[in-house]
Amino acid sequence: MGFILSPIVNIAINGGVLYLLTYIVDGILYTGGVKFFILGGLVLGLLNWIVKPLLKIIALPFTFLTGGLFLIVINVVILWVLSYFLAVAEFGDVTLAFSSWTDYVIGAIVLGVINWTSSFITK
Repeated sequence: MGFILSPIVNIAINGGVLYLLTYIVDGILYTGGVKFFILGGLVLGLLNWIVKPLLKIIALPFTFLTGGLFLIVINVVILWVLSYFLAVAEFGDVTLAFSSWTDYVIGAIVLGVINWTSSFITK
């Protein structure tokens, strides 16, 4: 994919991932409409590009010991950072909230599966 087109496609895919998360998991609440999906897709893309590889390197022993299940914990951290960043940055009426920790876990599993399948599209 082209240098210019790839980030745009990744933002669109991450916005779609957020839409699927809010649609599938009942405990995920958001405000902001389309603005949420665009900003959330942008922030989620940056987190997946910068923070997630660093967390994977740091957590490599745990990932190895758990047979890869620790990647769910990394995705939970990414979702928590996303919701925290949207709350702190105050982008108007854009918010993301999770009702309980189980919603984080279910969202992390869905996020992992969708990111894994979307990696085949963007390559």
